Amino acid sequence: MHRAVPVGRHGPAFPERIIVADHTATPIPPSPILPPADRLSQLRSEAALISAGGHWVGELSQAVQRNLRWFWFDGAFALGIDSIVNTYLVLYAVALGASSAQIGLLGALSGLGAALTLLPGALLVERIGRRKEITLAAGGAVGRIMILLLVLLPFALQGQTAVYLFIGLVVVRDAFGSLSLPAWTSLAADIVPLGQRGRYFASRNIAMTITGMVTAFLAGVIINQSGSPSGYQWAFLMAFGCGAASWFCFSRIKDPVPRPPPRPARAGSAPLLGGIFAHKPFLALCVHSAVWNFALNVAGPFFNIYLVHDLRATMIQVGILTAATSLASLPALRVFGPLSDRWGPRRIILITSLLIPILPIAWIFVPSPWYVLAINLASGVLWSGFSMCVLNLLLQISPEAERARFTAVHQIIVAVSLALGAAFGGWVVTAFGYKAVFAISGIGRLVAALIFARYVTERPQESAAPAHG
Repeated sequence: MHRAVPVGRHGPAFPERIIVADHTATPIPPSPILPPADRLSQLRSEAALISAGGHWVGELSQAVQRNLRWFWFDGAFALGIDSIVNTYLVLYAVALGASSAQIGLLGALSGLGAALTLLPGALLVERIGRRKEITLAAGGAVGRIMILLLVLLPFALQGQTAVYLFIGLVVVRDAFGSLSLPAWTSLAADIVPLGQRGRYFASRNIAMTITGMVTAFLAGVIINQSGSPSGYQWAFLMAFGCGAASWFCFSRIKDPVPRPPPRPARAGSAPLLGGIFAHKPFLALCVHSAVWNFALNVAGPFFNIYLVHDLRATMIQVGILTAATSLASLPALRVFGPLSDRWGPRRIILITSLLIPILPIAWIFVPSPWYVLAINLASGVLWSGFSMCVLNLLLQISPEAERARFTAVHQIIVAVSLALGAAFGGWVVTAFGYKAVFAISGIGRLVAALIFARYVTERPQESAAPAHG
């Protein structure tokens, strides 16, 4: 650590000398003035280190740094898609004529479609490898094409036909995204060194947050100025552009293990389930994830609908409130990244998951759009730590040799839970209104947090490891 030097109004308070304990003066040699070309080179080196995750990557090989850098940029552009889609997708559907029940159907079918493709995605990785190619083709190319078709949809169809085709396109996008998820997770674990995952994903998430904040706000302005549905079309075209940039960045990554050794074929699903039931920390995480994600999606699809239809928020207000969530997460990620490396991810998940249930309950008492700002600021802080550490915990407790398969099983549980939560939430909204789903979501999240506190441990016991190899 370097001791701080007092700084005056116009520069260092002691530009020539440092006063030491015996009151003698030691001259400090002036800093060399670098030529412009050298200063530019220094700035480029600094930017290269930051975009690879931080100065700590300087000790890694150039090949590892290169992968970390392209993965960093991939994440930054990828959240440009997600921030627009997650914020405005259901509002776009409503603008085309979708009802609350159809919004629930959209969430349910998306979750089920994702669940059906996760295990095939894991088996694909185990049988042929090619993790990078699977990710680029399924989650990358197909997912981006579906976004482009959502842009073009209002030109071709109107009314309920457009609504149901809209649902179909979203389901296909989510299904192929889930098909690529085991490959992506397995590859990410090999790209990012184990001991630096907290710091790296914090840096990457900061870049993602900045992109998400800017794109969500710009999309809100575009929608507000252009009207419906053309504003949504322009916003989703911007999402497609971010997706294309993300696809290019991911294509530059070199898979450290492009063709993993093939695993022996298994007879049916019994060995798989047996291995999971023997792996107690993973089983506990799956139970927690099932309850947690069901509770999340009971209310998840309806927050922005409630914000626009009941609280009368404009699209600019929606964009500002979404950007506020991203803005609040920036300083939080700087804290949670090093803490995750120091404490381990479990403690941060525990703290944040016990506080997150307050957020949907707070929505019940919101009288106007700007009151949501406080909720979203708290949400940005809490979710930044939770989301980063859940991935780290999953990577930590999944057996390395079967990480793609274990990730797929976990995500199947998540996807089914999200689907059931959305379907149940759609029924509750229709029967009892928005505030009922907010209350149910808060209670469900608290139950899941207590399950996590009691049963989820950070590292698997040796005896709990799957016996098949």
